[in-house]
Amino acid sequence: MAKQRKLKLGVNISGVGNSMSVWRHPDVSTDASVSLDYYRQQALKAESGKFDLVFIADGLYINEKSNPHFLNRFEPLTILSALAAVTSQIGLVATLSTSYSEPFTVARQFSSLDHISGGRAGWNVVTSPLEGSAKNFGKGEHPAHELRYRIAEEYVQVVKGLWDSWEDDAFVRDKESGVFFDPGKLHTLNHKGEFFSVQGPLNIGRSRQGHPVVFQAGASESGRDLAARTAEAIYTGHELIEEAKLFYQDIKQRAAAYGRNPEEVLIFPGINPIIGRTQEEAELKYQEVANLVTIQSALDYLGRYFEHHDFSQYPLDEPFPDLGDFGANSFRGTTDRIKREAKELNLTLRQAAIRAATPRGNFIGTPEAVADLVEQWFKEEAADGFVIRTTVPRALDDFVDLVVPILQERGIYRTEYEADTLRGNLGIPIPANRYTKVTIAN
Repeated sequence: MAKQRKLKLGVNISGVGNSMSVWRHPDVSTDASVSLDYYRQQALKAESGKFDLVFIADGLYINEKSNPHFLNRFEPLTILSALAAVTSQIGLVATLSTSYSEPFTVARQFSSLDHISGGRAGWNVVTSPLEGSAKNFGKGEHPAHELRYRIAEEYVQVVKGLWDSWEDDAFVRDKESGVFFDPGKLHTLNHKGEFFSVQGPLNIGRSRQGHPVVFQAGASESGRDLAARTAEAIYTGHELIEEAKLFYQDIKQRAAAYGRNPEEVLIFPGINPIIGRTQEEAELKYQEVANLVTIQSALDYLGRYFEHHDFSQYPLDEPFPDLGDFGANSFRGTTDRIKREAKELNLTLRQAAIRAATPRGNFIGTPEAVADLVEQWFKEEAADGFVIRTTVPRALDDFVDLVVPILQERGIYRTEYEADTLRGNLGIPIPANRYTKVTIAN
């Protein structure tokens, strides 16, 4: 008998928020992005709702026009290490770039977090879309889009190889005999590839879940292919269920073509739930935040996706400017969508900027209405789960307190954790150590 699918949930903790102006709301603490107490409260609230994971996004370049949260925020692995000490079952997923870091260091960092948390770590693989990132690392020009993804594919394979440096029972730790480890179960990677030369072995062993769970976010052709080849969970940003279904099917088909089990590649759209006792109350919550946004801050927010392009040079109430291929080396999936929607919907620059800066989404309304949409997307295979983004104050509290009980009553969401590792709760198997597999085969 096939195991019944269960909905998965995560939350993106983003301090003062992902919009340009939500920090101005009276219910938002203006130092939330660097407040351990705030992050602790959010993580514990998500854990009380039996969420699978908390997710910390990141970026490597800012300027004076950046989102307030981006200007002053925690480094992801640091804050997640702190949260590991105050949580017990929820997963801890951090963004870290393959374009501006080294595989050995990253393998060691995530393996350390995995041990600290008892097997709850996850790595969100990104390639760093902003060209300005190169200026902070002394590496010359920012790699082109396709090159970044080629680098990332080799990078992930190196990291996974390093995570297998030690077989699971390599550390004997026998005080009487004086044998600390079995040398036959320590393996050197000796990787020499197009972009990396890494000998190994890694100086920390495998954790209870074998490898940290690999996440990836990317809607472009290169991003989808990398995800289908290497990721175990994928973030998406689709707003329409029809688009989400197509993406879901595409990723699952690609994963199968690469010899992987599609059920072990989970799809997580990000949503912005806004919940009220009535539809009108939910709409009012949205308008309270939307009304805080100035047109200049909206243009700045839009500009970030296009390498901080200065949109103030164009007429606000004329059609969205024809940018050609501009933005293709940045957030390609997002910039392609913005340009496509502007053309299809005949949006002015003002409309496109406000739309980008104050995402409303469809998950707005009463708890029952939001639960209905979540259930529809899940059952119609537009999603395996969702990452909750907090567009308005108390969004996570409202979702946990008001929507989660409905999903539990409908039998599509857990009432208790199945495990105390991230893999266990996601239903993703522990990867066998490649060297142990070779030994068994022989």
